[in-house]
Amino acid sequence: MMQRDLTSLTKRELYGMARDRDISGRSSMSRSELVEALRPPPTEPHEDDNPEVEVVEDDFDVDGIGSVPLPGISPEDRAEARARRTALEDRLSQFVDQSRHCSWTSIEGHPCGLPVLAGTDRCGLHGDGSIADRPIPLTGSLGFSSWPTLWRHLTLATYDPDAFGLDPVVAEMTWSVLNRLYYDYFRVEVEGIENVPSNGGAVLVANHGGAAVPYDGAMLALAVMNEAEPPRRVRVIGTEIFNMLPFVSHLYRKVGAAYAGRDDARELLKRGHLLGVFPEGERGFMKPVWEAYRVGRLGRGGFADLAQDAGVPIVPVAIIGSEEVHPAVMVSKRLAQLVRLIFPEQRVEEIAIALNPIPLPIRWKIRFLPPVEPSGDGEPIDGLEQLERVEDVRRSIQTALDDMLAHRTTAF
Repeated sequence: MMQRDLTSLTKRELYGMARDRDISGRSSMSRSELVEALRPPPTEPHEDDNPEVEVVEDDFDVDGIGSVPLPGISPEDRAEARARRTALEDRLSQFVDQSRHCSWTSIEGHPCGLPVLAGTDRCGLHGDGSIADRPIPLTGSLGFSSWPTLWRHLTLATYDPDAFGLDPVVAEMTWSVLNRLYYDYFRVEVEGIENVPSNGGAVLVANHGGAAVPYDGAMLALAVMNEAEPPRRVRVIGTEIFNMLPFVSHLYRKVGAAYAGRDDARELLKRGHLLGVFPEGERGFMKPVWEAYRVGRLGRGGFADLAQDAGVPIVPVAIIGSEEVHPAVMVSKRLAQLVRLIFPEQRVEEIAIALNPIPLPIRWKIRFLPPVEPSGDGEPIDGLEQLERVEDVRRSIQTALDDMLAHRTTAF
């Protein structure tokens, strides 16, 4: 098996091959080390060998949708997605020391069993709480192979969620599932990730879309977790309905999102978290297709006031893809009235109606723009200055969207 074939396998498959070959030390090896140990030694070329002929094995991916032929997604796209997932796993594994196990034990004396964070004697669950901001795989790798271990800690409740409801185990499981959308289906490309602060708070302000499903919030959070160095969580602020629906409201909190309230947002920034906001609100969420990528009014500018009070920068974010996955062919005020009848707290005026129940495999691009620093005096900004700052952010996002659309050759 060639090197690139080995890198397409999961860590569980690589471990099984290492066990069959009786490779010593395999239990403490990272995924990249298993690949290196299993790589066959180089052989001398034979005179009958044809260097122009390459044997391609079956493109099968047991961990997700990478093996399913999908319109608009080529084999090259799937191969690139596998390579990106492998690179992410190798990078994340460096934050975990597989050779040592957590020193935490339960009241009954049961050991934790998870590997420790590099340079410490505790795992992410039982460490200093930094996992609330820095998402590190608890077992050292993402994927379904780690779920039995994670499920054990989830069912035994060996840890506590953070003050805002984040459950690191549920968040990690969701992370590994949504990465299939991120890498394989939407094939998200990221620019300017260096503009996201590596520590401390910041407000990430993005254009909104999705026609009733918040794909953009998920992809924004995944972009920072997958691409930033070091990886960080984005605590996305969502509309009221996500905090009112049964099951959805619990999951929404557990994966790291936050309620759309000033007190929660202010406290998150005070604790040094990244805050993701979509100030266009429901109006941006329900854009018809003919208004796609036209950035509307960014609310009343509350995010600028929050950033100034907390002394943190504003990072504008331009997202291409979210407004095309469910292109809305019309909007309905009557349907909005029905929603308000069931959920009186909702402020939605129109509901977008899309023809496709399954999201289109649009190729996404996310561009993080240079941060807007708070005023140096630290004093609250007046209404006029706040509006000017909000308009500057809106204009910079619109300019970036126009530039990205002008250079895009195809949506797929």
